[in-house]
Amino acid sequence: MGETFFEQTADPDLASARSGDDEAFDRLVAPLRRELHAHCYRMLGSVHDADDALQDALIRAWRKLDRFEGRGTLRSWLYTVATRTCLDAVERRERRALPMDLGPSSSVAVLDDKPNTEVAWLGPYPDVGLDESIEQREGVELAFIAALQHLPGNQRAALLLFEVLNFSAAEIADVMDTSTASVNSALQRARKILAEKVPTRSQQQTVRRLDDARLKEIVNGFSAALERGDAEAFVALVRQDVTWSMPPLSCWYQGIDAVLEFATKIPFVCGSWRHTIVSANGQPAIACYLLPIGEEGPHRAWSIDVLTLRDDKIAEVTSFIGAEHFALFGLPATAPQS
Repeated sequence: MGETFFEQTADPDLASARSGDDEAFDRLVAPLRRELHAHCYRMLGSVHDADDALQDALIRAWRKLDRFEGRGTLRSWLYTVATRTCLDAVERRERRALPMDLGPSSSVAVLDDKPNTEVAWLGPYPDVGLDESIEQREGVELAFIAALQHLPGNQRAALLLFEVLNFSAAEIADVMDTSTASVNSALQRARKILAEKVPTRSQQQTVRRLDDARLKEIVNGFSAALERGDAEAFVALVRQDVTWSMPPLSCWYQGIDAVLEFATKIPFVCGSWRHTIVSANGQPAIACYLLPIGEEGPHRAWSIDVLTLRDDKIAEVTSFIGAEHFALFGLPATAPQS
């Protein structure tokens, strides 16, 4: 029997992988792994959940590779497997949250706030190596990821595949094993919810309107103000309606008075700080290392602070507390010696 058209034109690695060569499969997947991981993060709101989902999806793809008939691209087929894997995960797990999803802001500093371990918290995303396109980077911005968590799984998947990855409604229907009409309906409902929760101007648009010097001034100025405990410098960098939240702590603060009271009673005076500039969720961010008052030794990993800008000032500070975040960014557990 002669070769089929598919067999004649297939990538040699694909033919080898279909014959059971796992190294060939790894080579096929390698160029797509980063973007597939970002897709899983968008769906699930956690790097750790994205790790698990991607691993599960690639195992499923490996086992089902003989079902890939070559009518579409391998990329589209892998997105189908990854999306269905994430939808299964959405059914099993709580949606990820930020402190503002749980209750009103506090007007006074809460000195005895303890980590809330009963909540599945949204996590930061290290975006080094992410596609530089605006759509891809907008797709991991905090406001967008947080808003997605309010959507049912099918709406979340449809919106991401359409808006971020440019799948057609018909292609999405194939991915989700449903009708084009159902996809269009899901998109309509998802857009309505997101319009209420996501700013009209993305962080990518905001950052591109700033010159590099001003952006550097904002980020470095925030770091310096924390290190010096300089309230005046801090106020000059933030908006009057600024918010500051710190998952896994439930309390959050809104407005310059509440935020400044919190800052002067806790971060400004709790110890010595060191900072490393990073990027997270397509936004400027700072890795914060703390040496508490009365302790000795190196400054230890404390939080990844993601800054959300509006115009040329800081509108939101989201401090993801926990040393576990630092490894995701390739950062050490203690501050580098200056």
